Amino acid sequence: MNLNRPNSNEAIQTKNRSRDVAPQSGLCTRCMDGCKGNCDLFQATFRGRELLYPGPFGDVTAGADKDYPEDYSHLQIMGYALGADGTQADPDHATFPTVSTETSFGVTHKVKMKIPMFTGALGSTEIARKNWEHFAIGAAITGISLVCGENVCGIDPGLEFDNNGKVKKAPDMERRVELYRRYHEGYGDILVQMNVEDTRLGVAEYVVDKLGVETIELKWGQGAKCIGGEIKVNSLERAQELKRRGYIVTPDPDNPAMQAAFKSGAIKEFERHSRLGFVDQESFHKEVERLRNLGAKRVTLKTGAYPMRELAMAIKWASEAKIDLLTIDGAPGGTGMSPWRMMEEWGIPALYLHSMTYELCKRLADNGEWVPDIAFAGGFSTEDHIFKALALGAPFTKAVCMGRALMIPGMVGKNIQKWLDGEDGGLPSTVSKYGATKEEIFVCLEELKGKFGSEINNIPLGAVGIFSAGEKLRVGLQQLMAGARKWRVDLITRKELACLTEQAAKVTGLPYIMDAYREEALAVIDGKDWTKVRAIA
Repeated sequence: MNLNRPNSNEAIQTKNRSRDVAPQSGLCTRCMDGCKGNCDLFQATFRGRELLYPGPFGDVTAGADKDYPEDYSHLQIMGYALGADGTQADPDHATFPTVSTETSFGVTHKVKMKIPMFTGALGSTEIARKNWEHFAIGAAITGISLVCGENVCGIDPGLEFDNNGKVKKAPDMERRVELYRRYHEGYGDILVQMNVEDTRLGVAEYVVDKLGVETIELKWGQGAKCIGGEIKVNSLERAQELKRRGYIVTPDPDNPAMQAAFKSGAIKEFERHSRLGFVDQESFHKEVERLRNLGAKRVTLKTGAYPMRELAMAIKWASEAKIDLLTIDGAPGGTGMSPWRMMEEWGIPALYLHSMTYELCKRLADNGEWVPDIAFAGGFSTEDHIFKALALGAPFTKAVCMGRALMIPGMVGKNIQKWLDGEDGGLPSTVSKYGATKEEIFVCLEELKGKFGSEINNIPLGAVGIFSAGEKLRVGLQQLMAGARKWRVDLITRKELACLTEQAAKVTGLPYIMDAYREEALAVIDGKDWTKVRAIA
């Protein structure tokens, strides 16, 4: 059984002509000479490299759909009728609205967040740029952190260099930082991410010294791909400019043949690629120390869906360097631009990778060494995902990183404003059934009006959308935590999970659901003191 379907997918706007498809190749069982399409190979025949990427660029985010043998749905949350960790165990005190969902990360200068989640690295892709106002303000008023991803300075049309070829001024980065800070209330922080080109351009020096950024994130990788960041550009002059700034641009915009192809209309877009990063222990420690000497209060690290060896390096070196947060992003991940088949077929899936993380962190702790605060990423979108990730990695996991799941409310809120203004045919029925004004449509708007007063008129509806979605996640998490009798995030343990399959139990090290609390149950039946029985963790 194939775990996905190659050769056709809505993400790259292709499909098979026949309903009967060879499982491994994805080719129609009967490929007809004269077929008018529209599978991957049909389009690749005349569009070539364009078929590598989901599209249209700048208007979509994409997530791979490979159906792994085990994932987070194979974990089941345990609820109890006993106890109330973190509050008084009686019905008048132990109510779910009193559950605290606050968390924090960091070593010396901790960052508090109202919900144990934050956004993924929203960097130089067009969909991040044009929606940044909604994402940044939404994260700020929700009380969560926001990661400004790689290459933002490097692609800025208004970028100015100093005499040493380093960033002197980057208006888009300045805008991004200012928008988050405008409504920041002490919860969360804005993290600025570094890759090879960012480091060469002196982005860290600029954002720390000129913009007062306090947290820098080093990037080793992400779950969606194992190569550097990518965007598309639809201008020959822009492609040449980015090449001059030190980026890899394909096809080569300085090649006369490619210039001719662009002018004839055959090539419609160029791709800008970041370089691959290469890590070693000594250089990593030197870079962390350099960033701290620049004035960064916190240095974090994001790594991708690499095998266990690289995962161990990230954990061990982060421990040695006292990294403030280590984010571990499992496959398949989501993206504004990544090669589609790479998303489907590379990397360690999230549940497997996160289970490895717990094993390695526990071994480090058992050796008496310090374990960095951990965040998990890789396909999360709901409150039960947050709970399961916190429990699977407990006590090391402090938060989850969400990418597309927190972008969607920002884009929907933005579009509701457009529809209210009469654009695109006005409100669709999916929205208008709730009302014809923003006050009727957005359930949290009056709450925000009470908090911000007339300033609410300056807060875009995309930000309101993120706050509203955040409230759904926060309250849903409160309910799950109360059911598990945990009134604080740090009290969640691995005992709150059991596996629905024996294979999931093998992957995670958690008990099969038929074995969870079995010894305690037998002690109860046998009339023994069950409190002295150690439950399987």
